[in-house]
Amino acid sequence: MSETGAATRCGFVALIGAPNVGKSTLVNALVGSKVTIVSRKVQTTRALIRGIVIENNAQIVLVDTPGIFAPKRRLDRAMVSTAWSGAHDADLVCVLLDARAGVDKEADAILTKLASVAHPKILVLNKIDLVPRDKLLALASVANQRLAFEDTFMISALSGDGVDDLRRALAARVPEGPFHYPEDQMSDAPLRHLAAEITREKIYRHLHQELPYQSTVETDTWTERSDKSVRIEQTIFVERDSQRKIVLGKGGATIKAIGADSRKEIAEILGQPVHLFLFVKVRENWGDDPNRYREMGLEFPKS
Repeated sequence: MSETGAATRCGFVALIGAPNVGKSTLVNALVGSKVTIVSRKVQTTRALIRGIVIENNAQIVLVDTPGIFAPKRRLDRAMVSTAWSGAHDADLVCVLLDARAGVDKEADAILTKLASVAHPKILVLNKIDLVPRDKLLALASVANQRLAFEDTFMISALSGDGVDDLRRALAARVPEGPFHYPEDQMSDAPLRHLAAEITREKIYRHLHQELPYQSTVETDTWTERSDKSVRIEQTIFVERDSQRKIVLGKGGATIKAIGADSRKEIAEILGQPVHLFLFVKVRENWGDDPNRYREMGLEFPKS
């Protein structure tokens, strides 16, 4: 029971959609704090990072899945498998569509496969500030003809428009039951993992197309110091020495900029000073190493 005497509710809500529809941005908007990596580049969410929302007497556990796309590499297959497992394991599924793209090839494939997911589904049209209203209504009609959605919401995860209504609706739909997490906890992602994700985001923002997605960041040490600051050491792993040189930049300028941006954001989240030290190492073919997949919370595909 909640403090008001009402029965508590708690459930897992999976966010499903193609890459770059705004799933991570929506998680952060619903939670009210940054808990997942956000990037304009596709495929930045690799594992099921959960954001935790308290709305009245309900606790909503958000499962932010990797964007669903046509897999080509082993890592791709692991990410897509993880996304679909998140949909099948949740109590409720939010299907995000980019209002600008509509029901394109990727969205069409997702809607087709979602027919096999038995859980209740809610349609969320994102980026509505970029599309005329008549087109939004037409898109909502087309999508609802394809799949039996319980409700449709039109939002802008970036501006927050419509997010409060969606949050209230999710709270009302999760099943009755006790909270799974402490009320002051926003994510079940360990801070070491979250810090690594933030640094990985900064790599993408600084390097854009220069560095392929076969790069990863690991937090090696996390030391609480007597002056209330935190010393963090992280290693950025790439597959080739040429990539290492790109990350370092001329005279180390690029990695210094990456470190400065990451340190600032980690400090804001922790609420304490951060001393961040970054190292770059070559780890050939890490995309074929089962241990790396386990570290990212992914199952290693056999083929």
